[in-house]
Amino acid sequence: MKNLGNNSNNQLPVVRVFNFPKKEPAFYKRLVVLILLFAAILQSQPLIESYRVRAASNYFKSIPAAVYVYSDRYLGFPGDDGPLSKLRSRGGIWSVAISPHLTGGDANGILVGNVAAAFDPKGETLAFWQHLRAAGFIPGSPEATGILALPRNSFGGQTGINSSLIQGMQAGHNKLCMNNVPGASAFVLDGRLDDGLPNSGNFRANAATSPSTIAATSYLPDLRYTVCNRL
Repeated sequence: MKNLGNNSNNQLPVVRVFNFPKKEPAFYKRLVVLILLFAAILQSQPLIESYRVRAASNYFKSIPAAVYVYSDRYLGFPGDDGPLSKLRSRGGIWSVAISPHLTGGDANGILVGNVAAAFDPKGETLAFWQHLRAAGFIPGSPEATGILALPRNSFGGQTGINSSLIQGMQAGHNKLCMNNVPGASAFVLDGRLDDGLPNSGNFRANAATSPSTIAATSYLPDLRYTVCNRL
C-alpha cells in the first residue's frame, strides 16, 4: 500500500486566489445618485406636461381678457384697429418705436387673413400682436414681424390668430390657435375649455402643424395637433 503522504509527487492542487479590485464607496454613492435622478426625471414628466397644459389654458383665457381691455381703452379690436394715422396719433411707442413696422387694420371687427396667416402673420393677423404689445398687454417688441411676432406656447410651438374657416368653425369669427400640442395634452385642454371633442364646440383640433379647414375626429397620444379656440 502506497503511503501517499510520503510521495513527493502527490501534491495538493494549488488554488490561485485572484484579488478583484474593490469598488470605492464613492462609486456606489454616485451610482445611487444617478438612479435617484433618473427616477425623479421619469416621475417629473407628468408634472411638466400638467404645467404646460395649465399654462396653455391660462393663455387661451388671458388673450380674450386683453382684447376686452384693449377694446375698452381704444374703442377698437387689436389688429383690426386703424387706420395707421389713428394709431400713431396716440404718441409714445405708437408713433416712435414701431414706425414704420406698425400695421393698421380696416376697423371692420374681423381679422383679415387666410388660414396660412395664422402662423405666418401678415396684415391684420400680424397687427393683432403688434397692437397688444404696443398697448403693454403682452410682453415682446411691437416691432417684431413675421414668425418672430408670434408668441411661443408652452409646448414649444407658436400661437397665432385667424378668422378663416378653421376646423369646421365658420369664417368671420376670430380663433386663437396653438400648434405642436401633444395629443394627450390637446385632449385635456379641450376638456378644460370645451367638450373634449376635437370636432365640435368652440375648441377644435387637427393633427398637423398648421390649422386645417377640417377638424380631427379623435385625439391620439402619438400625434401633434394644432388646437384653436374661438374668441
